[in-house]
Amino acid sequence: MTSDKGTGPLLLAIETTGSACSVAIGRGTEMLAAERGAMRYGHGEALLPMIDRVLGNAALRRSALDGVAVAVGPGGFTGIRVGLGAAHGIALAVDARLIGITSFAAVAACLPSASRIVLVALDSRREDLYVQLFDGATAEPLAEPAAVLPQNLAGYVGASVSGGPVLVAGDMAETARTALGGHFDVELASGSSPDARGVLLAVSHQAERGARLDPARALYLRPPDVTLPKTRRPFTPAQQ
Repeated sequence: MTSDKGTGPLLLAIETTGSACSVAIGRGTEMLAAERGAMRYGHGEALLPMIDRVLGNAALRRSALDGVAVAVGPGGFTGIRVGLGAAHGIALAVDARLIGITSFAAVAACLPSASRIVLVALDSRREDLYVQLFDGATAEPLAEPAAVLPQNLAGYVGASVSGGPVLVAGDMAETARTALGGHFDVELASGSSPDARGVLLAVSHQAERGARLDPARALYLRPPDVTLPKTRRPFTPAQQ
C-alpha cells in the first residue's frame, strides 16, 4: 500500500466506537466522500444507509472496494460490534481486504506531525478514561492502551514521559487536560473525536512506515457492561 494522495487501494472506512457514526472512502490520503452523524446509540440502524450514501456520493459500487478498514475500539461495546459486523460482511461479499485500526490510532492520525507527546483520551462511559500515548512526530504508540481513572492519569503519563509538552486529543481531552493540570505542560486538540477519516489516514500512515496492518479484532480494555440473568430453579410439577 502507498500513502501518496490519490493513489493506492480504494478503501472504505467505518468508525462506530464512540458517540458518532462515520463513514469515509478514499485512496491514500485523498478523501473521495465522507459522512458523520453524532449519536450515542443507534449505530446499527444508521450505518448501512450511511455507507450506501457515501458510496453513491463517490459514484462507486461496493464491488470496486479493495479494502475495508474499521475502528476496533476501545469504546461502546454495541458500537464496536456493529462496525465489525458490517465491515466483515462487506469485505467478505466483495472479496476485499479487512483491516483493523484502533480508535486511538484513528485520532492520532488526524493530528499535525510535531515533536511532542500525544495523549489520546476516549470516553469509557464510566469514571475512568481509555488512554494511550503516541509519538507526535511518527504517530507510533509509546505505551500500551489502558483504562485509567483521572486521578491516576498523571502517573500513567509520567511512566513514559520525562518532560516536554503533551498534546491531549480525543473525545475526553478536556477531562484529561484537567486531570494533568499542574503536572505537565498540556495543550488541547479540540474537535479530535474518533472519525472514519482518521481510520483512513491511520491505514495510510502505517503503510507508509512499513508497519504491519492488523486484522479486525475488537479491542476491549475491560469486560462489557452485561448483567447475566439469575439462575432459575428447574420447574418441578407438584406432587398429586
